[in-house]
Amino acid sequence: MTDSGIIPLIEAKMGQSLRIHSLPQGKLRTYFLRLGISEGDVAVCHERLPGGTVVLKKNRQEIAVGHKLAGEILVIVVNKEKAA
Repeated sequence: MTDSGIIPLIEAKMGQSLRIHSLPQGKLRTYFLRLGISEGDVAVCHERLPGGTVVLKKNRQEIAVGHKLAGEILVIVVNKEKAA
């Protein structure tokens, strides 16, 4: 983790609450906005799948983010505890 607390999504642990700090520019940003995910939103790292895929959960929606893309999305850990 950096001193500012900003980490790539790929480093998030399962159960952590995360505030989206920055999304990639272009079409990928538009896709996330259509899915209801924007900078400043809080989501949970719901699951970590083999191969580096991270599953984010916001409200009742789950979104799988591939390893490469998860490395480009920056987040801030809101809580460091694993959800029960």
